[in-house]
Amino acid sequence: MTPRHIALAVLVAAVWGLNFVLIEVGLHDFPPLLFCALRFAVVALPAVFLVGSPRVAWRWVLGVGLTLGVVKFGLLFLGMHAGMPAGLSSLVVQGQAGFTALFAAGLLGERPARLRVAGLAVAFAGIALAAVDRGAGGPAGAFALVIGAAVAWGLANVLTRRAAPPDALRWMVWVSAVPPLPLLALSLLVEGPDADWAALRSITWSGVGAVLYVGLVSTLFGFVAWSHLLRRYDASLVAPYSLLVPVFGMSSAALLLGERFSLTAGVATVLVIAGIGLGAVPATGWARLRRRVRPAAAPAAGRPARQG
Repeated sequence: MTPRHIALAVLVAAVWGLNFVLIEVGLHDFPPLLFCALRFAVVALPAVFLVGSPRVAWRWVLGVGLTLGVVKFGLLFLGMHAGMPAGLSSLVVQGQAGFTALFAAGLLGERPARLRVAGLAVAFAGIALAAVDRGAGGPAGAFALVIGAAVAWGLANVLTRRAAPPDALRWMVWVSAVPPLPLLALSLLVEGPDADWAALRSITWSGVGAVLYVGLVSTLFGFVAWSHLLRRYDASLVAPYSLLVPVFGMSSAALLLGERFSLTAGVATVLVIAGIGLGAVPATGWARLRRRVRPAAAPAAGRPARQG
C-alpha cells in the first residue's frame, strides 16, 4: 500500500473508533432508536435521489439494510444506552470477525484455515473475558445487546459478499435508505411519541453534530473509503487496519469521556486484537514467512564445526 492509502486506512479506523464516543454524545439528546433512524436518514436523503439505482438485486439491499441498519446498529445503540461504555463497545463489536467466519462457513460453504480458527478462538476468549469483567461492573443485558450487534454485523458482511455491489457509494446510500422508517416505527412503539417529540423539540448543537458525524462521516465517508481501499488492494492488506478501531475507540473514550478500564479489560483487549490479527493473516502469508525462514536456517544447521 502507498503511504497515502496507509494514511487513509488509519484515518478510517480513527473515524470509526471516535464514532463510539459520538454515539455516546448523541444518546444524551435522543432515544436510541430515534437516534439510529436519524443517522441513516442523514445518509440517505437527498442522496438516494441523486446516485441512481444500486445495481444489485433489491433483495440484497433490503436484507443488508434491515440486518445492518435496523438490527446491528439498533442493538448497538440500545446496548450503549443501557450502560455499555463506548470504549468497551468498540472492542466487543469487533467480534463480528468471528461471526462473519461462522456465517460464511454455514451459508457460503467457506472453510477457514486452522490458524484462522485458532485466532478467532483467541478473540472469542477475549470477548468472554470482557463479558466476565463487565458482569462484575455493569448490566449484563447491555453487554448481550452489543454481542447481538456483532452477530448481526457478521451476517450483514456475508450478505454483502453475496450481493457484490459494484459501486460502494450507491450501495451505502441505498442500504441506508432502508432502516429509517422501520427504526422510526420501532421508536414510536418502544420509546413512545412523547419521548421522540421531546428530543426533537429540545435538540442541541451537540446532538446535531453527533447525528451528522455518525451519519455522514462515519457511515458515508468511512464505508466508501474502506471499499475504495478494498477495490485497490487484497483484503489481507487492508483488513488488519480495522484492528486499530478499538484502539482509537478505547483511547478516545478514555480521553474525552473519562472512561477507566480494569486490568481484566486490558487483557481482554489484547486477546481480541491479537486473535483477530492472527486470523486476518492469509495462509499464503504464513507460507511465504516459512520459506524465508527455512533457507536462512538450513546453512546454519549444515555448517561444519570450526576446527581448533
